[in-house]
Amino acid sequence: MNTNPISTCDPRQNHLLRALPLVEWARWAPLLELVKLTPGQVLSESGSTPTFVYFPVTAVVSLLYMTREGGSAEIAVIGNDGVVGISVFMGGNATPSRAVVQSAGQAYRMHAQVATSEANRGGPVLNVLLRYAQSLIAQVSQTAVCNRYHSIDQQLARRLLLGLDRSSSDELVMTQELAANLLGVRREGITAAAHKLQLAGVIRYRRGHIAVLDRKRLEQRTCECYAGAKREYERLLPMPMPMAAAA
Repeated sequence: MNTNPISTCDPRQNHLLRALPLVEWARWAPLLELVKLTPGQVLSESGSTPTFVYFPVTAVVSLLYMTREGGSAEIAVIGNDGVVGISVFMGGNATPSRAVVQSAGQAYRMHAQVATSEANRGGPVLNVLLRYAQSLIAQVSQTAVCNRYHSIDQQLARRLLLGLDRSSSDELVMTQELAANLLGVRREGITAAAHKLQLAGVIRYRRGHIAVLDRKRLEQRTCECYAGAKREYERLLPMPMPMAAAA
C-alpha cells in the first residue's frame, strides 16, 4: 500500500471501469487502489505473471516487445481506454510484453488474484474485458502493419495521436530518442519527421515536450492505421452514459 496520500481521482475516468454495470461496479470499487505512476516505471516484465492489473486514469503505458539483443519496439499504448495486464483476466497469466509507464499520472490497480477471480465470475464483466481484448489485438495488428509499410512521418503522427487520445492534455512528454525507441527506428528519422511537423505548424517541440497545435492536420498526415484501430475500439466499447447513480 502507498503511504503517501494521493489526491482523489475518479476511477470511472477509465473507460473500462466506467463501462461496468452498477452491480459489478459496487463490488469492484473497494477492490481498487489508487496509485501514482512515474515515467520509466516497469509495471510488468515480459514472460512474468503480473502482481497487479492497472487501470490508468491519467497515466499512459507502453507495451514493449523486447528482443534478445536488448532492442525494443512499442506494440500498443494503454491509457484511460483500457487495462494493463489483460492476460490475467484471460487466464494466460504471463504476458509476452513489457509494460512501461511513458507518461506520469494516476491509475487504479487490482491484485492479480482478485482480477482472476472476477473474470471467472463471467457475466457482464468478462464480456467487457473480452471486447477490450479484441480492440487491443486490433491496435497491435495495426501497429505491426504500420511499422512494416508506412513512412516514419506517418508512424510518428499515429503515435502522437495515440498519446493524445489517452492524455488529458494537448502536450506530450516525449523526447526524440524515446519516440525512436518506441517506433523501433533511427533517431535521425524521428528528428526529420518532427522538424517537418513543426515547420508546418502542426506541433511545437521543445525540450522533450511536444505540443499539438493542429490535431486535424496531424490526422491528415498519418496513415489509415490510426483510424482503423480507433474505429474498432469505438465499435467494441461504445462509451456508456455517466454513472451518476454510483457516485
